Amino acid sequence: MTTVKTFNQRDQLFKNTIMLNAIGIVVLLAVIFGTIVYSSKDSIAAFGLGFITSKTWDPIGMTFGALPFIAGTLITSILALLISLPFSLAIALLLGEYSPKGKITGFVRSMIELMAGVPSVIFGFWGLYYLVPKIRDLEMWLMQIPFLENAGILPYGVGILAASLILAVMIIPYSSSVAREVITMVPRALKEAAYSLGSTRFEVISKIVLPYARSGIIAGVLLSFGRAIGETMAVTMLIGNANELPQNIFAPANTMASVIANEFAEAQAGVHMSSLFEIGLLLFLISVVVNLIGRVVIHSMNKQGGQS
Repeated sequence: MTTVKTFNQRDQLFKNTIMLNAIGIVVLLAVIFGTIVYSSKDSIAAFGLGFITSKTWDPIGMTFGALPFIAGTLITSILALLISLPFSLAIALLLGEYSPKGKITGFVRSMIELMAGVPSVIFGFWGLYYLVPKIRDLEMWLMQIPFLENAGILPYGVGILAASLILAVMIIPYSSSVAREVITMVPRALKEAAYSLGSTRFEVISKIVLPYARSGIIAGVLLSFGRAIGETMAVTMLIGNANELPQNIFAPANTMASVIANEFAEAQAGVHMSSLFEIGLLLFLISVVVNLIGRVVIHSMNKQGGQS
């Protein structure tokens, strides 16, 4: 009887401990959100909703608008996602379907995990000294094409395209790892049944594997999208740091994270500092919205899969 009572006490203690940890995370998130909102109050009072739609960022005239940075963040992240998706899916299919236990699998998986652990500043240096000259050569070539003479392409090298390419490289490990895990979880019986009916490898992948694993693949894509939205150092080094709306993918721009990194140390207390905090608040809200949309999409797909 004493043993059972002791066990129940330990079980209750363990339950209370993990419950306290869970509540602590929620409280911490609320404190972070509250701190950012409080620090943004001067900017919110001065500009209101016009802060989101204004294109002017003038620290000297104390006029601030976040639209160029919102546009830069979304354009670079979405473009990086589109560039990385084919490579991520190809890597996931190779490791999860074509060669799940092959000799090359362990090596490639280790390299992908190593890429995920490389500091972003290293990617930024590589992009700055290798990728930017290549993009500059491409821009100079495009400028010689007659119908692109007035397209506004200038041979800067740095800009939206450079930042998007480096982001694409950085987020491949995240989306490919998650996709590989869910692809390996596809029931073998389903695939063998399809093969027994005469299906080819391509048909099994396109009609069995990918539909079964689509919610997990989308989860990986959204994870990598969130990673791209919040990336700071590599983007700051490659995007050109221009506080204006980008006219094309070759133009220099800024993201919400990069403008905070560039100006936070030199910003004076008052509206300028508060505006940077409000940009951080917008970045926080965009990340939350992306995650909520992802959860809704995954839930709806799982529900459709269950009904079918």
